[in-house]
This record gives sequence, structure tokens and C-alpha cells, in this order.
Amino acid sequence: MKKIINTSNAPLPVGPYSQAVSFGNIAFISGQVAINPKTNTLVSDDIQAETKQVLQNIGAILTEMNATFEDVLKASVFVKDMGQYAQINEVYAQFFNGENPPARELVEVAKLPLNVNIEISVIVGLK
Repeated sequence: MKKIINTSNAPLPVGPYSQAVSFGNIAFISGQVAINPKTNTLVSDDIQAETKQVLQNIGAILTEMNATFEDVLKASVFVKDMGQYAQINEVYAQFFNGENPPARELVEVAKLPLNVNIEISVIVGLK
């Protein structure tokens, strides 16, 4: 059965979608951008701060579903500048630092919601 997952510890959806949806033992976390849920403001200091906020938002949703970054099966990363690949990976590795990182693609795109520089969505295996 489909279950909607939302938490106030991550940015509220800005459109007709849920923060996450689970079905059986798989969950899909919608694309997250660098909105600080406590202040509802965009973190845009630099790509590393932006990436960290995005992954913290994903972490808050994972916590709501009793999961961790180790449960992430696949990450989809969308960026406006592929030249920031190394800086993004530096922060990304702080969250996915085990021997079994998830599958991933990192794709450069022309534009993202709210004109952010990075958006990440993930697929999660639930226990």
C-alpha cells in the first residue's frame, strides 16, 4: 500500500507532491533543494553549503521513515555546473561514507527550481 511520508524537519513541498512515498519496502524521496526548514530560507553561500543542506533535508526525511543514508539504494543528483563535481563529491562523501555507497547519476541541467545549483532525490530500501 502507498504511504505518504512528510516531516516538518525538512522543507515542505512547494507543489502538488509529497516529501516521500513508500510502497512496501521501497521509498522514494522527492528532489530536495537547499531550503533550511527552520528558517524557510534558501542556503546559497556556495555549492558545498548548498549540498550539505540538501543532504541534511534528505536525512530528516530518512529519519522520519526510520532509515539512514546506509539504506539509500540510488541517488539522482542534478546540478547547474558540472565544474563543481569535486566540491559536491567532497560533501556527498560525508553522508555516504561506507563501503557500500548507493548507485548514482550526476547530471548537469540548464535550470532547477528556485534557481538553485543542486537538487538530489533518492530511492530507499526500508527494513
